[in-house]
This record gives sequence, structure tokens and C-alpha cells, in this order.
Amino acid sequence: MTLKVMIIGGGIGGLTAALSLHEAGLDVHLFEAAAEMKPLGVGINLLPHAVRELTELGLAEELAKIAVPTRELIYTNKFGQRIWQEDRGKHAGYHWPQYSIHRGKLQMLLWQVALQSLGPQRMHSDHSLASFTQTETQVTANFVSRSLAPSSGSRGHQVRTENAARGQWQADVLIGADGIHSAVRRQFQPNEGPPIWNGGILWRGVTRAKPYLSGASMIMAGYEWQKFVCYPISQVGDDGLQEINWVAELKYRDRPPLKREDWNKAGVQSDFLPSFESWDFGWLDCPGLIKGSPNSLEFPLVDRDPLASWTQGRVTLMGDAAHPMYPIGSNGASQAILDARALSYRLATDRDARAALLAYEEERRPPTSNLVLANRRNGPEKVMQMAQERAPKGYAHIHDVISAEELAASAKEYKLIAGFDKDVLNQRPSYSVKRAG
Repeated sequence: MTLKVMIIGGGIGGLTAALSLHEAGLDVHLFEAAAEMKPLGVGINLLPHAVRELTELGLAEELAKIAVPTRELIYTNKFGQRIWQEDRGKHAGYHWPQYSIHRGKLQMLLWQVALQSLGPQRMHSDHSLASFTQTETQVTANFVSRSLAPSSGSRGHQVRTENAARGQWQADVLIGADGIHSAVRRQFQPNEGPPIWNGGILWRGVTRAKPYLSGASMIMAGYEWQKFVCYPISQVGDDGLQEINWVAELKYRDRPPLKREDWNKAGVQSDFLPSFESWDFGWLDCPGLIKGSPNSLEFPLVDRDPLASWTQGRVTLMGDAAHPMYPIGSNGASQAILDARALSYRLATDRDARAALLAYEEERRPPTSNLVLANRRNGPEKVMQMAQERAPKGYAHIHDVISAEELAASAKEYKLIAGFDKDVLNQRPSYSVKRAG
């Protein structure tokens, strides 16, 4: 009898899980709260271990069309002086590239492929999970609509149909891939409360600008309390410009706690541009990138404490629902993809669904919990803070401040924690399971 799986959430992780489970021959239905999928968001990075998984799903050619293969990663201080530089992806000896890509483009690619592969009858938009129950043998989920719909006699006005019943579905397994405000996690942890804010705010935008350095360079400049990150997310156009994704980050010691974050909140340039006005390094014009963006979005820097367990019976968590983390080390989307593939492999190869969920959790929960905590300690970006503390006015040479051994050890340690050490990744067995026949 074919295992039936419900996936809650049509983000990058949920869609990857849907494609993987379908490829393995399982009966998959995906439920997304949004009434319509749109290419929202800004840039993200896919590390080689995540690109490997998408490649094994047959998406290599499509990814290459919409992403930029990262050439190198460079850390600098607030004056643009280099701290650490390393090759990335295939340039560093991995079998797969590292990609910088617009999050919305990646999600839309996965959504379209899932529609074609699973069929529209298995892709349910405008289905927000209200609750679920389970027995020894099945899970029952109740869905509602949260979309905008015309009301009768309202002359075309739109009203929100909160909690309009969407129906009840049953399956052998339910996967919560519904993000940092997961309804599945909330039912597991009703008293957990809102995400934890560390005082940091990110302003993010995309600017068409001339390429800098190699045209595929990822830059992280500054230190813990003030940081600028940028990387290209498109190839150079006929106008000689490319889309540069940038992040301006400031951390506050005494700002009152934020209300629930809004991932589509518009940023106000005057709130952060003055702090970066002097950050023109010659080879990179940070204030110019900020000013050149038609708009920006404001995000709080939040995560959640690691959980002691993700799984209850026939229900489990993955991605940001399981382990939301600070966007340090370019790991959020990549870890969700790894979750999806590891979980799909277990469900496809273990006859006991509950045992498969526990095996998945045993494999993925410890490393992702460690990663959440490592990112709270600044992950690989801690070398930027070291440079600031040891040489706040700059330096003649970085090795006068931080030894080459310290720098290399920091980079190596984080790769091991995050699961993309080159030798380990290149030799790891595949998660792919393809249906017989």
C-alpha cells in the first residue's frame, strides 16, 4: 500500500520534499496557505550540499539559467580591508556549484515543476492548516481559507474570509514545513510564544549596478553590530549591469521588542543609510547600492530555541518550522532542502512510517540545533568581530591581527557544523530514491 503524505507549506523545503517523495513513488499532497504563488523575497544562497540535492532532482539546467555560481566569498572589516577570502562551489573543489539566486525565482521554479510532476490535483493553494489530530494509523488535518474574496452585494469590495472551512484531509504522515510561525509547531508547543529577537534589523534590497570584483563575489563587510552583505543574483545584462542583492544590518542594545515580524514590511532608507554613508571602499560602493534600489524590505533578526524533539507519532517538522536560524553562513534555505531530502529518503526506504520520522529526526535535529547555536555566536562571521575587537581602526595586514591558522580553523569548523565540508559532501551517498519502473 502506497504511503500517503501531507506536506504543510509550499516554501522551498516543502516543495523539495514534495518532489522527492513523488519521485520515490509516494502519494503526496501539498497544502499552501497563500491563495496565489508569487515570486516574493530577495536574494538567498544555495550552498553546494543543497545544490547537489536539487541537481539530483533534475533541476541543474533550470537552476543555472536563473542563478549566479558564486566564485568567492570575502570577509572585510568596516573599511573594506580583507580579513578572509576563499573560493566557493566548484572553484573550491566541490562537485556542485554554490548559487546566489532570487528566492522568489527559486520558489516559482520548484512550484511549477511540482505542478507538472505531481499534478494540480495534489497542489492545494489557499489551504491554511487550522488543526490536526492523529491516531495510531493516520493523521487528520483541518484546513481553512485565509484569502481575500468578493463578498455578496459588496459592489466589488474585498473581504477576508478568515477561517472559512476548506475541508478535511487524511494521510499516513503529516510534515510541517510551514515556516517560523508554523501551525504544526504551535500545536506541539502551544506556550512557546513569538520568535526570539536579538536586537538586529536587516534591510534588504536589489539594485541594478555594474559588476564588482569577479562579477560573482559574495561580500560580508563590517562586524556584529554593523554589517553589509552583497552578492549578484543575475548575469550581466546587455546594459552592462547585473542585479546585486544587498543586506544592511544594524544591531540595537536598547530598542523595545518588535511585534510579530512582517516579511513584506517596506524599509525606510533614512533609518539605516546614514550608518553606511562612508562605506565606499572604491571597489564596492555600499551607499550607492542602497540608494540605487527602488525599494527595500525590513526584517528583524530572529530565531527560536532548538527543540528537544520534532516528531510526535506520525507528524514531524522540517525547515524553519523545525529550526529557524539567523541568516548567518547562508544556511536557511540549504538546511530546509537537506531536511526534505533526508526525510524523503527515510519515508521511502522504511516500511514503518513512525520509525522513519524518528530516524530522520535523529539524523537532522542534532546538527541543525548546533547550527542554530553556532549562528547565535556569529558562525563563520565571527572573524569579522575578531578583527573589529582587535583592530577597530584597521590594520596593515590581517595576520598582524588574526593568524592564518585561526582564520582557516574558523572556516573549516563551520563547514563541518553546517554539513558542507568538501570531502565529506563529495563522498556522501545520495538521498535519491526513484520509484520502481
